[in-house]
Amino acid sequence: MRIFSSTIGQKVIMAVTGLMMVGFVLGHMAGNLLIFAGQDALNAYAEFLQHGTHGLVWAVRGGLLAALALHIWSSVKLTRINSAARKTSYQHKLKVQKTSYAAITLRYGGFMLFCFIIYHLAHFTFGTGIEGFEKAEVYGNVIRGFTVPWVSGIYIIAMLALGMHLYHGVWSGLQTLGLNNPRYNALRKALSTLLAAAVVLGNCLIPIAVLTKLLELPS
Repeated sequence: MRIFSSTIGQKVIMAVTGLMMVGFVLGHMAGNLLIFAGQDALNAYAEFLQHGTHGLVWAVRGGLLAALALHIWSSVKLTRINSAARKTSYQHKLKVQKTSYAAITLRYGGFMLFCFIIYHLAHFTFGTGIEGFEKAEVYGNVIRGFTVPWVSGIYIIAMLALGMHLYHGVWSGLQTLGLNNPRYNALRKALSTLLAAAVVLGNCLIPIAVLTKLLELPS
């Protein structure tokens, strides 16, 4: 199929799969923020995901895994194409600086986030490094996990990286999908900034609340 072989097709794949994962990140964050509603609320939400969706959650996970694989594949392909194109130097230094910054944010930041996803799954799904881990006790697992300062630090740094990735990814993704007219620049910048800021703030609130004792294990 041409969409898999052309540069434009690969950009479209990267944009669509990226926006799919943005939707997941927002939904995942909203669910996690139920921790501020209390132990019962978060545990009930986790129980619903595991047993109340009648297998739908596994279909969503499969779709997200496929989207992640396609996102990484298109990113690698586009990186190789861009590297080959750099044999012809840019005429303006400013363009080189902007392109380099975006490349660092999207490519190297993307690799960092991929490593973080693996760590996150090992940490909260399988309980690696969490003393007293209980699969059904999600509230307690989160509190125990983030009580360790360096663990919370890793999550906060990862969320800052995610914020930068989202900002540039949403900006370029919307441009690829049709909002490429200069008159839409303000709209794309506002949406990119709002999404990135919301995700960073929402996800960082939890480890910060644990470290400052606003969230604690029930006595």
